[in-house]
Amino acid sequence: MKFEHLIEINNFDNPAADRLNREQLWYGLLLRVREPTLFIPHMDACDLTEVSENVVTRVLDFGKFKVNDRVELVPMQKLRFHVPAQGEIIESRLEISIDEPFPGRFFVRFIYEDDALDEGPEAMYNDFRRSAYKETDVDSIRIIRQFAAQGLLDGPANGKDISRLS
Repeated sequence: MKFEHLIEINNFDNPAADRLNREQLWYGLLLRVREPTLFIPHMDACDLTEVSENVVTRVLDFGKFKVNDRVELVPMQKLRFHVPAQGEIIESRLEISIDEPFPGRFFVRFIYEDDALDEGPEAMYNDFRRSAYKETDVDSIRIIRQFAAQGLLDGPANGKDISRLS
């Protein structure tokens, strides 16, 4: 199964809409990596097992089951999530990238991929997953906007510490 969608960040057609800069958007997406419980309602906890400049390895705790994943960071550009096959979970990938077709006009592109069949009985289940993915992504951008409006995503260069949000 493959699923891709875009979310517009700065709508230039609506001058009253709050705009995010690349730094705010990046730090919001990075917050989704480091503090996913702020973005995923049914997640109980997240243990960061490795953190470097370009890689975060995590154990996501959903109560009855845990998911190991690895996130590769291309600073200010994209995140690549990889969930290896484990137990009942099939291998999957997610790429989140910041697209900027014109200066200051940002979109966030989400690309989900896994090896699930997209036909027969699996097709209806995959439709449900696509809908859930999109809803989670829209909510994530809404949360990022809220944190930005509070001045919490202005980055370490401005003395802000996003880790205090947890």
